[in-house]
Amino acid sequence: MKKVLYLFVAILAATASFAQTKAPLEFQESKFSFGKVKQGVPVTHIFTFTNTSDKPVVIESASSTCGCTIPDYPKGAIAKGATGTIKVTYNAAATGSFTKPVTVKLANVADPIMLNIEGEVASTGTTGAATASTKAPITTATPKTKAAVTKTTTTKTATVKQ
Repeated sequence: MKKVLYLFVAILAATASFAQTKAPLEFQESKFSFGKVKQGVPVTHIFTFTNTSDKPVVIESASSTCGCTIPDYPKGAIAKGATGTIKVTYNAAATGSFTKPVTVKLANVADPIMLNIEGEVASTGTTGAATASTKAPITTATPKTKAAVTKTTTTKTATVKQ
């Protein structure tokens, strides 16, 4: 009977040592969607956190999987109960959907905190596809009267071979 009891206690202790502990930084959100963004126009989101532990916390690093995503994080100790921010900037150079993880590594904490940004970069130029003729109103001001004048122009777009 004692052997069974000792075995049970050993299993319980091993299970407790592998249990997940709460991260010392609590983020208001761990994922942010930019929606559609313009190509070539960098976008930034600020992730806000609070130190919920009973001691100061140091962020050792915040990194992404590529150079297109740059996290900026506090370099000093974050006091107990203090709030801080991690600013994540995405350069939006390539068109299409993106999902970029940011790994936040804390000193003396085994498991990193994962943040994510996502969105879709829309092209700002011509796509090379043929489009039908369109009529678009153009509003201009005349120099003498400063009144708005609207005229309609016809625009034709041809296929551009690249």
